[in-house]
Amino acid sequence: MVQEARVAEHFDVVVVGAGISGVGMAYHLQKRCPDRSYVILEGRERMGGTWDLFRYPGIRSDSDMHTLGFSFQPWRDAKAIADGPSIRTYVEETAREHGIDRRIRFRTHVKRASWSSEDARWTMEATGPDGEAVTYTCNFLCMCSGYYNYARGYLPEFPGADRFQGRLVHPQHWPEDLDYAGKRVVVIGSGATAVTLVPELAKKAEHVVMLQRSPTYVVSRPAEDAIANFLRRVLPHRAAYGLTRWKNVLFGMYFFRLARRKPEKVKARILQWVRDHLGPDYDVGTHFTPRYNPWDQRLCLVPDADLFDAIKGGRASVVTDTIRMFDEGGIALNSGARLDADIVVTATGLELQLLSGVEFWIDGELRDLSKTLNYKGCMFSDVPNLAYVFGYTNASWTLKADLTALYVCRLLNTMRKRGLRQATPVNDDPSVTAEPFLDFTSGYVQRAIEHLPKQGSKKPWRVNQNYALDVMALRFGSVDDAMRFSNPETVRAAA
Repeated sequence: MVQEARVAEHFDVVVVGAGISGVGMAYHLQKRCPDRSYVILEGRERMGGTWDLFRYPGIRSDSDMHTLGFSFQPWRDAKAIADGPSIRTYVEETAREHGIDRRIRFRTHVKRASWSSEDARWTMEATGPDGEAVTYTCNFLCMCSGYYNYARGYLPEFPGADRFQGRLVHPQHWPEDLDYAGKRVVVIGSGATAVTLVPELAKKAEHVVMLQRSPTYVVSRPAEDAIANFLRRVLPHRAAYGLTRWKNVLFGMYFFRLARRKPEKVKARILQWVRDHLGPDYDVGTHFTPRYNPWDQRLCLVPDADLFDAIKGGRASVVTDTIRMFDEGGIALNSGARLDADIVVTATGLELQLLSGVEFWIDGELRDLSKTLNYKGCMFSDVPNLAYVFGYTNASWTLKADLTALYVCRLLNTMRKRGLRQATPVNDDPSVTAEPFLDFTSGYVQRAIEHLPKQGSKKPWRVNQNYALDVMALRFGSVDDAMRFSNPETVRAAA
């Protein structure tokens, strides 16, 4: 028997997702739109998003916490490159301090969102904590649900994997009972997850091999920011945090621009850093020299050179090869070599999923958002009153999340001031052409590029990947640029 949904609860704003993006959005709504009601719908049992889902050994940020942290909540720990549990605690404490935790509905999965122009509202169909059908309505919908599939990670088909007698583990679902002490471990992959796992596993394992099909640029950085810690000793926390945040933003922008303008120079410098750590006899050309230029894919950060130390200490090694097949005791490689393993960790990446796989309907028609144009990196062409958070590929996610939240507040306040209920990005410029949403060669991006919206050839339809440009566009730029405000408010219901 099909359960009937409960009577819909209505809010001015519904936020989907209680990770860093959702908590940040909630804070700015409270501060800048205090007359608007909101709720956060979170599919999991706890807040934290990525930092609650991933529990593999050594899980940590690959951005500094002075830019990955909230703009309004100073990061106070000495370590700038923080472990996952510390980040999760930071998110939880921020939510409690500002009363955001009381607005979260956990174990609530949004399946479908339908917009009615006549009513100027979204209707969200969801499943509740006990699997019951629940319905929410809102005037504005903010999707803060991340960019990948929480249910599963990306796992290629490995020939013979079913023959392997050891443990086969994906980092996205790390078993609590996995004992790797004294075991031979192979980590397949060369991205951020792999370079995090290898040195951590090497502390207890007999030996850890990082098996990579091709290398990634790896850069070491101190886990503690000496300048940030000095500033915190001589200045109030908020001032020290703000200065450090801008220092790191500007340095990151400078390094990215340098990599784009002089890729060979930056490449040579990165590889020299690796040689400085591993010594002149290590085969950096084979194992740490990618085929692409720096920042064509995201750089991998290793704090305090922990990966290089594990390699130098003989506890870990890197093998650059391709897999021919699995067998009972390990992996046979196409070079003819073989890796014995008790545990194989498939750090093979994420499966991108736009807006948590929610179906979107506009006035009774199913809308394929992959056919739309991105608007200012946070909305979709011809889709009203819907914002989404998608962070930077070349900087901290939260920098863009913050700007998106501030822009949403500007839109809400503009609509309230003008007595209009609908804001729809509309492209009336025939010279704008569609281009891929992300200019990034990473496998997880290329596998999903057809399912992502497009970006336009000129602003406001371009994805900047530049914090300074987005500050100007989202904080200070015109709200009327290619934005159509409509749907007059006739009678506002009494509060």
